[in-house]
Amino acid sequence: MLSIQSTHHSFGVVSGQFKMTEPSKVIHVRNVGHEISENDLLQLFQPFGVITKLVMLRAKNQALLQMQDIPSAVNALQFYTNVQPSIRGRNVYVQFSSHQELTTLDQNAQGRGDEPNRILLVTIHHMLYPITVEVLHQVFSPHGFVEKIVTFQKSAGFQALIQYQLRQSAVSARNSLQGRNIYDGCCQLDIQFSNLDELQVNYNNERSRDFTNPSLPSEQKGRSSQPGYGDAGGMYALQASGARAVGFPQMGNAAAIAAAFGGGLPPGISGTNNRCTVLVSNLNPDRIDEDKLFNLFSIYGNIVRIKLLRNKPDHALVQMGDGFQAELAVHFLKGAMLFGRRLEVNFSKHSDITTGADTHEYTNSNLNRFNRNAAKNYRYCCSPTKMIHLSTLPQDVTEEEIVAHLEEHGTIVNTKLFEMNGKKQSLVLFETEEQATEALVCKHASSLGGSMIRISFSQLQTI
Repeated sequence: MLSIQSTHHSFGVVSGQFKMTEPSKVIHVRNVGHEISENDLLQLFQPFGVITKLVMLRAKNQALLQMQDIPSAVNALQFYTNVQPSIRGRNVYVQFSSHQELTTLDQNAQGRGDEPNRILLVTIHHMLYPITVEVLHQVFSPHGFVEKIVTFQKSAGFQALIQYQLRQSAVSARNSLQGRNIYDGCCQLDIQFSNLDELQVNYNNERSRDFTNPSLPSEQKGRSSQPGYGDAGGMYALQASGARAVGFPQMGNAAAIAAAFGGGLPPGISGTNNRCTVLVSNLNPDRIDEDKLFNLFSIYGNIVRIKLLRNKPDHALVQMGDGFQAELAVHFLKGAMLFGRRLEVNFSKHSDITTGADTHEYTNSNLNRFNRNAAKNYRYCCSPTKMIHLSTLPQDVTEEEIVAHLEEHGTIVNTKLFEMNGKKQSLVLFETEEQATEALVCKHASSLGGSMIRISFSQLQTI
């Protein structure tokens, strides 16, 4: 909901020259897909000046972005008439908006901007680590008595409603926490006042909690009665009961998926596939082996077995733990670059891989990532990125040792070593996605300083 003062104008390009009437400091961006984040757009325009407002129009695949002044916006559009702006492989199209000024009264239907209320609407950006009710309570309770918390997933990302006993506590929390990170370098808080008067909480679990009523049940058997919020009940409660029919062979798996995606699957994922085996082609036969394929595909689910095809050395079959995990692998790895080849990943006509001398078994491998913390691992599923995240590092490890361990796979642009819950972790940014993918494929579960390290793709864009 925007309050806008504007007069109409047009913008175009003629013979490579910039043609415009009434330049505006507001830029209109089109073809903004679901995979494109607010941070991606900020990075596109920050080189040209300060950005004062950004509104994502998710339903229209568009965004409105306001620069601090008109010259900054003119510079940006002049640059992008000669250079096609692209984000995550998708071309976006920019022009001056017909709005001369954006007054953001309310970027989210559930928020009311600056009018104080005891209920806060919190959006978390750059979410590298899972955020639970406990984490939110720890962050917000120093500012006053927190009565209730409800978390949910929306197109804007992971969000939470936090109800204080007193309005002044909510004001204090917003003033103190707005724009800050929960963890070092990630999980940034964007806080508005909600327009709700009272939160209704039916279940005390990791997604919702009523701190005034500890006797509430933990199981969620239907949709939350909170109006307008997707939650992990609804769709998944139904799928859990008939899990096998829609590709979720275990109740626990459906619950983990629900906890990770908050009831809304990633764009492009149906959740109804029941084929577990994937055919991978256009592999580099001189550099690939079963363990390297395991390291890549295990990001998206548990691996049952892998078979390289003797008669087609650039083909392999990978059997995932269930149909949903296979669908994630196909969705996120199709077209990925590895060892100089663009992978083709499709569902196989074979329902499973028969055991044999040339088949590698991984059913009981303790390297399968989804045996523990399945919900957290689903949340990290994404296409290959330039940034990898290293964990289970030795406590005395240095950035130099990490670089030395990985630099054979490509140009390392930046690294960051940090501590989370007393354990050393690292982010490593490569020059290309292919280099990062090679490092993950070759060095996941390798030994560094006596520790077996774990590598995943990070969805952060910068360190």
